[in-house]
Amino acid sequence: MASRVLTSIALGAVTLLAGCSAFRSYDNELQETNQQLRAGNLDAALTLLEKNNKGEDKDLLYYFEKGELLRAKGDLNGSQAAWGHADQVVGNWEDSVKLDTDKYLAQFGSFLVNDKVRRYEGYDYEKVMLTTQMAMNLLASNDFDGARMAIKKTHEREAVIAELRDKEYLKREDEAEKQGVKTEYKDLKGYPVEALDAPDVVNLKNSYQSAFSHYLAGFVYEALGEKDLAAPGYRKAAELRPNTPLLEQALLNLDAPVEPVKVEAPGKSSAKSKRKTAAKAPVKAPVVAALAADESDVLIVVQSGLAPARDSVRIPLPLPINGNLVITPLSFPVIKADTSTQTFTQIGIDGQQQNLTLLNSTTAMSRRALRDDMPGIILRTTVRAVTRGVAQKNLNEVNPLAGLAVGLASAVTEGADTRTWRTLPDNTQVARLRLKQGEHSLSLPNAQGGTQVQVKVDQRYQVIALRVVGNQVFSSGLAAHVIPNNAGQNMASNQRP
Repeated sequence: MASRVLTSIALGAVTLLAGCSAFRSYDNELQETNQQLRAGNLDAALTLLEKNNKGEDKDLLYYFEKGELLRAKGDLNGSQAAWGHADQVVGNWEDSVKLDTDKYLAQFGSFLVNDKVRRYEGYDYEKVMLTTQMAMNLLASNDFDGARMAIKKTHEREAVIAELRDKEYLKREDEAEKQGVKTEYKDLKGYPVEALDAPDVVNLKNSYQSAFSHYLAGFVYEALGEKDLAAPGYRKAAELRPNTPLLEQALLNLDAPVEPVKVEAPGKSSAKSKRKTAAKAPVKAPVVAALAADESDVLIVVQSGLAPARDSVRIPLPLPINGNLVITPLSFPVIKADTSTQTFTQIGIDGQQQNLTLLNSTTAMSRRALRDDMPGIILRTTVRAVTRGVAQKNLNEVNPLAGLAVGLASAVTEGADTRTWRTLPDNTQVARLRLKQGEHSLSLPNAQGGTQVQVKVDQRYQVIALRVVGNQVFSSGLAAHVIPNNAGQNMASNQRP
């Protein structure tokens, strides 16, 4: 009788753990939400998000996802408010790190707590992309001064992250030596090592600095007439993504002398005038023509796809438990790229094809983040498994049913953390060109024959942002209007004053 009672208690404990919100399947929740996003049903996507986050104490991911969904809907104020909450959470994290870095690392590096039950603090690239996306919201309303403030916060955040990761690396090396853990991710048999060692991952300087963020900073500073600040932005972008003509040209144009717009005297040959000027003052450096009164310097930003998902895979590892090597299956995270949106490299502008330059891949940044985190994940997972295995063996010798309860609870709780910002755009591509002020037509390719976007250019410097998910194209702000095509594609064009 007592045996059955203890067994029931053990199974009851497992059931409670399985139903605990800490063990929610975040990936499954966001798959449903993103299905509605890909179908253009933004209200349904937002409803699902609210349904899955009913508690009063909303976490960081809720605000991440809500801000991106509202942005796609065209509600820039609502999006900025949601991201403002997220920014406050990240700001609190920054304060805790700066106040006492060692204490923060000691708490986060606890070996006894499964990663997926920790309060979600966001990956480094998510923290940086948050303020970048907030800057994009402001630029959709031509608020360059507001975008400048968001960009400044991005740079400050990068500095905090850089200092923290340096200290974390040293602490992790010391702990691994103390615990005797020498396993590396390349030793995990059956783990997709090639994804973490891909050239686009390894070539990244780190997981949080984005060439797009820094190029956008350069563009904003240049638009505000602050060339001394624009140059470092362009230079850092070129450093993060070398051999990219767009980035190199931005620096050349910034340093080049500006040729004023000249009005030819009546009856005077333009060609002769140019030859005469060249004969008097030979030009030794590139010269950039000044913007004419009816021209605009336009940055077109196309963000496509969705951030990759995180999944959990089990890999058997031999662990030393009470002097014996015991083969134990342990869970580790893997990155699953989103394939719902076709890739494209050009955009049509007034009937002419213009190349797009890729400046950011969230998939590559996510994989780099995991690559950098894997030593710590392996260390924590291994130590936790050994500690649990020793405790279970000791319990089995005293009370087999209690040992069973621990084993069942471990089976439920064991699993990699699969939480991540899923609605964040994957690829960010840009094209920069001069356009006459007025109406222009943009076209984006897709599986259903293409999408037309009507654009109004009326600022001296302007950012036009488009979001592509599946066959949906979303725009926000006053400058762009998406025109549904004849194939019945449900395009979303959203303007807010």
